[in-house]
Amino acid sequence: MKGLKGKRVIVTGGGSGIGRALCQRFGEEGSEVAVFDINIEGAQETADTINGAGGKAEAFKVDITSRGEVVDAVNKVEAAGPIDVLVNNAGWDQIVPFLHSEEDLWKKVIDINLYGPIYLHHAVLPGMTANGSGRVINIASDAGRVGSSGEAVYSACKGGIIAFTKTMAREVARKGVQLNAVCPGPTDTPLFASVAEGEAGEKIAEGLKRAIPMKRLAIPADYPGVVCFLASDDAGFITGQTISVSGGLTMHG
Repeated sequence: MKGLKGKRVIVTGGGSGIGRALCQRFGEEGSEVAVFDINIEGAQETADTINGAGGKAEAFKVDITSRGEVVDAVNKVEAAGPIDVLVNNAGWDQIVPFLHSEEDLWKKVIDINLYGPIYLHHAVLPGMTANGSGRVINIASDAGRVGSSGEAVYSACKGGIIAFTKTMAREVARKGVQLNAVCPGPTDTPLFASVAEGEAGEKIAEGLKRAIPMKRLAIPADYPGVVCFLASDDAGFITGQTISVSGGLTMHG
């Protein structure tokens, strides 16, 4: 990808799954990667892998539901130089029919999937706009485009992130900052595995595979290409867009 070498990149949720795959690809492209994760052991493992391959990465323990922790971590990264790319990847959900769910679950889902990214935008965008350049890629979900049974509040958060991305893309376009959203479909990650346990979970997984035209779940390696493209000079005239990476499960014109 053009223009990623030497760029300074924050990836949230970089300690495992999709986030780790994104961090490793940015490292391969020559970017300097700040790995944000509440699980510092996972974040450090990701950073060690990148550094061991000749790249440059540093791990940060960050609970994105805490605005204070987000601001502190962003300030530490910015102390070494401007932030060029932000990837809001961290997310969480638990599949429960809405009428059987409780407020504690709603709050946790909203704090992680909506407030967390908002905190990151508010901390990072001032520096990007002052510098006159920057890229933000928000990992949303096809659940935010078409809904997903058992994930009502999560879907609401991801739909909100898509709308937020478009709005901020309009607000900062003249400042040289571009924002886009990538929507994964069902993906074989540790989070999905924890949800799809037991016989019922296996049925869900098999049903999803049948529904996806490409007849498989996504894997973390399916996402770094499009995310790095949107962060690169090759995507210099793309902003406010939503791209589904779901094997054809969701098709938007």
